[in-house]
Amino acid sequence: HRRLVLENRALSRRLSDMSGLSARLIGDAAAMVRLREQIAHFARTDASVMIVGETGTGKEVVARALHELSPRAEAPFVALNCAALPETMVEAELFGHEAGAFTGADRTRAGRIEQADRGVLFLDEVPSMPLALQPKLLRVLQEREVDRIGGRAAVPVDIRIISAANVDPRQAVADNL
Repeated sequence: HRRLVLENRALSRRLSDMSGLSARLIGDAAAMVRLREQIAHFARTDASVMIVGETGTGKEVVARALHELSPRAEAPFVALNCAALPETMVEAELFGHEAGAFTGADRTRAGRIEQADRGVLFLDEVPSMPLALQPKLLRVLQEREVDRIGGRAAVPVDIRIISAANVDPRQAVADNL
């Protein structure tokens, strides 16, 4: 009984001492240690990041950790699940729209890209994004400005893109998926 009490206290102390990544990404396996090191490294950069892993492996947890450890931590973290939206709504969700741009657009609305200004835009299940939107998203990445649907002027944005996929994009291209 005494041994269990001491072990419980030691584990409780160890758990309370854990902070940051160690508290979120538990484990001492070499792969987990390497993942925490990579997150700590890439969080300091402003580079776009693609997270690849099977469904349920914690891709959004990794994306949030990258954001929270970055210089952009005080700015918004805006997540969009590309697979959860109907194809007809993805463009308006991402880029926003001006009043009158289409039926039902009674007021101007900032898209997710604008909402993430100075912060991070997390695009989950990015391979599900309609192919026709990819050039428009590429323009946002290159020019750092967004064109709302029906807009006349580009809106400057300062964002970091973190995207996630449950299949390796290189393998999907090789397999013609």
